[in-house]
Amino acid sequence: MQRSVIEWLLDSDPSIRWQVMRDLTGSPKTEVAAERARVATEGAGAKLLGLQAADGRWSGAAWNRGWNSTMHTLMVLRDMGLDPSSDQARRAITLVREQVTWKGCGPKECDGNSFFEGEIEPCINAQVAAVGAYFGQDVRRLVARLLGSQLPDGGWNCDAANGSARSSFNTTICVLEALLAYERAAGGSPEIIEARLRGQEYLLERRLFRRRSTGEVIERDRKGGSAWTRFAFPTWWHYDVLRGLEYLCSAGVAYDERMAEAIDLLASKRDADGVWPLDTRYPGVMLVEIDEGEGRPSRWNTLRALRVLNRVRRA
Repeated sequence: MQRSVIEWLLDSDPSIRWQVMRDLTGSPKTEVAAERARVATEGAGAKLLGLQAADGRWSGAAWNRGWNSTMHTLMVLRDMGLDPSSDQARRAITLVREQVTWKGCGPKECDGNSFFEGEIEPCINAQVAAVGAYFGQDVRRLVARLLGSQLPDGGWNCDAANGSARSSFNTTICVLEALLAYERAAGGSPEIIEARLRGQEYLLERRLFRRRSTGEVIERDRKGGSAWTRFAFPTWWHYDVLRGLEYLCSAGVAYDERMAEAIDLLASKRDADGVWPLDTRYPGVMLVEIDEGEGRPSRWNTLRALRVLNRVRRA
């Protein structure tokens, strides 16, 4: 079954193939690099790059609620593993850096901000910082802003400006991914590392999907109504258990008993054919279809789930 699943994953887009080769089959680095280079020239990655306008934007916006904006497209290209050093990535990011602003996409006081300066909300700024760090941009000010908005419980919340004193799983996972990306790109100061470790402890204390106060499973997200036990891709700003486990594995967190229930949940969602479905897809416009649809077997979710389970087994 495992062999047939791997073959199914490899019979797909370069953005999936190269990650399967790197993380699941242990292919030689030269072969992995050659396959990764195809993300910029073939398949979904090349199609997304081709949709960038001459003004550097996708869908005419730095950010929008259609989830097809410049920020959202760059998040998908990061997930696909577009090589930041490729000519295509450099050209696309140069256009974004030099031409895209937040005019009309955020608070008016941010209209003059360039794209990688971000705006106000920690959730949005975290995603901008994550893609900026990945693509080699200077996002030091954004990272400093994120550090300054960490709450006493260790996490972050976009509603803190409105008086909320409790963190949000959604905002916290976005910030954790940004801080980890920045550490990898620019090195982590003690302040950044401490903040990130406090943030991941926020997730672990809650076993990735339970209330700390009562131990009850959090059935649905208060803000978006999504179920954290249903896995989507792309995730956009939404938290779910798979995304939480992905972060912990990517950060090199050693197996912790507080991860066990989440890992069991992940394993239980594998179907009889050994693959994971696309449980849900959040509202919005996909510029390029990258999966077969809600309820169908998902190569992206299967790749992500197997990567987590393999790393847990190796720990």
